[in-house]
Amino acid sequence: MSAVERQLEDIKETIASEVPNDVSISDVKYEGPELVVYTRDPKKFAGDGDLIRRLASQLRKRITVRPDPDVLSPPREARGRIREIIPEEAGVTDLDFHADTGEVVIEAEKPGMVIGRHGSTLREITQDVGWTPEVVRTPPIESSTVSNVRNFLKQEREERRDILERVGRQIHREEMSDDEWVRITTLGCCREVGRAAFILNTPETRVLIDCGDKPGAEGEVPYLQVPEALGAGAANIDAVVLTHAHLDHSALIPLLFKYGYDGPIYCTEPTRDLMGLLTLDYLDVAAKEGRTPPYESEQVREAIKHCIPLEYGDVTDIAPDLKLTFHNAGHILGSAVSHFHVGDGLYNVAFSGDIHYDDTRLFNGAVNEFPRVETLVMESTYGGRNDYQTDQADSEAKLKRVINRTVDRGGKVLIPAFAVGRSQELMLVLEEAMRSGDIPEIPVHLDGMIWEATAIHTTYPEYLRDDLRDRIFHDDENPFLAEQFNHIDGGEEERQEVADGGPCIILSTSGMIEGGPIMSWLDHVGAEDDSTLTFVGYQAQGTLGRRIQNGWDEIPMNDRVEGRSTLQLNMDVETVDGFSGHADRQGLENFVRTMNPRPEKVLCVHGDESSVQDLSSALYHEFNMRTFAPKNLETFRFK
Repeated sequence: MSAVERQLEDIKETIASEVPNDVSISDVKYEGPELVVYTRDPKKFAGDGDLIRRLASQLRKRITVRPDPDVLSPPREARGRIREIIPEEAGVTDLDFHADTGEVVIEAEKPGMVIGRHGSTLREITQDVGWTPEVVRTPPIESSTVSNVRNFLKQEREERRDILERVGRQIHREEMSDDEWVRITTLGCCREVGRAAFILNTPETRVLIDCGDKPGAEGEVPYLQVPEALGAGAANIDAVVLTHAHLDHSALIPLLFKYGYDGPIYCTEPTRDLMGLLTLDYLDVAAKEGRTPPYESEQVREAIKHCIPLEYGDVTDIAPDLKLTFHNAGHILGSAVSHFHVGDGLYNVAFSGDIHYDDTRLFNGAVNEFPRVETLVMESTYGGRNDYQTDQADSEAKLKRVINRTVDRGGKVLIPAFAVGRSQELMLVLEEAMRSGDIPEIPVHLDGMIWEATAIHTTYPEYLRDDLRDRIFHDDENPFLAEQFNHIDGGEEERQEVADGGPCIILSTSGMIEGGPIMSWLDHVGAEDDSTLTFVGYQAQGTLGRRIQNGWDEIPMNDRVEGRSTLQLNMDVETVDGFSGHADRQGLENFVRTMNPRPEKVLCVHGDESSVQDLSSALYHEFNMRTFAPKNLETFRFK
């Protein structure tokens, strides 16, 4: 009998001694970070609302209780009873029964009403029919990505359970080493923006944090070949943690499976869905531009299958000596500051990912309170001494002026925007400005993945700012359903109709003008001197967006538009700061200033060379802490 099996037997005995005599425990298994308890008496288990909480507290494990399949009510009978129990106003749209796990997935417009006060309705369902309810939200805007991911995971349920059991055994294995140390190795995004990747190493565990590409620099990928990473073999990585879905953090996650990785990816649920959307589009854009993609769609599906979603604030064992907790990063939907607790109080490291310190229209500001943090690895995109962004109200006022000026002369406003985050922020600004009369009510055309990304946002309103969440719950107030928004399906005929029409606003990917439908829009309206190209997001060095920002007016198209090698740009070019999803210099300093507790060391990463050095120097002088601006392939040893 292995150590894990002995451990499970001991746990089973402990649970049996704690539950009432008439409650049988038929099996206990690890499935990922959770301890799953199978019982022939799910109704009695559900009758004691505090029983699971008491067991979780005593065993210090996350516990899920599932019924043995042979004690379940028939689905046809259970379906009717469940619909009787759940209030009609909850808006149940689907019930999906899974006999292998004893779960019934309830899709509803208002999940809170399905759950009930302190889970009372869920317990009533289990008591009545035996099935364990799992509740998901019906998206207000139908998302093909969410639907495809949910259906795919449903099809792969059996294999996924095998993956989770294998991961669970790995997490709860006995520690093999008496040594105590922590190392961080930088594999990318140091003194540069993009290709984020780090290895967090202990004597027991090797975790990869992020694995992205570098915008505007084809072929520059993280240093995965070094011994600390895949050079030792993909199987030597125990876990992958993904802070958020932007491609400079996620693009090469599927590549790991091409090289034989078969372990878990920890991320939030929206990050999982957005990663699927963005990486599949990444492959599509590469194919259209005649480039050889680094992996195939099959590896994207493998990545999704291996995702273990975590919610903000949940402390989760991911290895024998590592606990992971995600906190809101305020950057994009599902973005997370990743806090690692190493060993039994040995050391604590937080990776900021990308952060926005202050509240925005979309998100609450980044969380920076932790039980302990000795070292912070922090982004520095706007860490330069002069990188102070315009106040949000001033930024919105400038954008409105640009729009009004352009509309007055009969032109169009073309905004290259990231599909995830900035586009939805702009939609909120434009919807309110039109509603209040600050700008005229004109069509707002959404091209590329923007509409699909917006649909995913409405699927996960619990990750959005509190007041916005409340508005999305009411269809008549949902700002993303405003009639001004028009989804462009991607056809050239539709784009030509818009180009031939009157004043309008066009939001289109890609945000740094590195391919995608924005190239077609430049071809259609770039020569119009009454129109305006408006940048609202960061333009990395080496990208076409940065070159246009710096004054280029003859644009190399590189055959990205059929039959055209260059384009004369006659549009006005404006930059409206303040819409970035990144904290500016002040926000980064405030993040550290108000951290509780404040870290002993800060590694400044993910910024141009001058930005990371400026921020590192400022934090050292202001807070008297040890700071670093590491290069790629440096290793830091702690303890």
